[in-house]
Amino acid sequence: MDFVLIEAIVVLAVGFALAAILCFFYRRLKSRAEETPYQIDEIILEAVGPPLIVTILIITIYISAGLFVIPEKYQWILSSSYLDVVYIIIGSWVVASFLKDILAVYEKRKAIEREDRSGDKLIHFLTLSIRYIVWAIGFLLILRTLHIDITPILAGAGLASIVLGLAAQDILANFFGGFMIAADQPFRTGDRILIEGYLGDVVSIGPRSTRIKTLDFQIVTIPNKILTENILTNYAEPDIKLKVRIPIGVAYGTDVTRVKGILMEIAREGIKEGIIIPYPAPSVYFLEFADSSLNFMLLVWTDDYSMAWDVQDYINTRIDVVFKKEGIEIPFPQRVVHLEK
Repeated sequence: MDFVLIEAIVVLAVGFALAAILCFFYRRLKSRAEETPYQIDEIILEAVGPPLIVTILIITIYISAGLFVIPEKYQWILSSSYLDVVYIIIGSWVVASFLKDILAVYEKRKAIEREDRSGDKLIHFLTLSIRYIVWAIGFLLILRTLHIDITPILAGAGLASIVLGLAAQDILANFFGGFMIAADQPFRTGDRILIEGYLGDVVSIGPRSTRIKTLDFQIVTIPNKILTENILTNYAEPDIKLKVRIPIGVAYGTDVTRVKGILMEIAREGIKEGIIIPYPAPSVYFLEFADSSLNFMLLVWTDDYSMAWDVQDYINTRIDVVFKKEGIEIPFPQRVVHLEK
């Protein structure tokens, strides 16, 4: 009995010493890995190091306990099934930690490339989902190892999922809509979008809804399902330049060439004032012979979509001043009525 006790103590001492040595080397290697430009070595060390140390300690305790003569009613403690459970837990720990760190590195790189945090919700969602899936699989493997019938559990989970899905159909649709927005990124926080007649700047992108601040400084909350199922205009993509269309009609009999020249001169004045950008160049088109007027369209560009109304105000004001000075009439709709006696 004394020899068995000494043998068990030696096994414990060797096991704890080995764990201490591994802990020492783990810290040394981790500090060196942080100095390298590559992050995969840090990820592997973080995922494998602590679980390996814990595994050695558990195996040491298991072996030392097996050296003693344990009463029959406690023999189940040394069953290999429980050791297999430990292996499953350690394996789930390694896989979940590895995937979590991989996604964390990917998140940092994408945040640097985007210079914003518009995709953080997607990475956070993926990280949580993968960790839950890994541990759920580990839990099912543990039940199978312990010879516990998992069929009723799977059937109950399936039924609960169906009931929950029917009860929260709209919530889930909006949630997955938020997931698709984070993945596809049709817009980002700060972009100006037009959706369902609402024009405004994106304030926040949530898992269920997106908030935009309209030009009237009102906050509009739009379910993510609507954003993914409808046509959406993003004024900030591919850049913030915007074409401004200025329609204008003049009276019949007005010199078309003269009108086009005046409109182009007004556009050039806007470029000198910094209201309009020179490239793409302004252009004027004579569009149609309407019922009461000759209709033109002046096309100019601004380097910021938020300046659209300022550009329209400037050009319309100049048109009113110059046309009055040049004697060009801007007609209003009129009808000619013939009376028969």
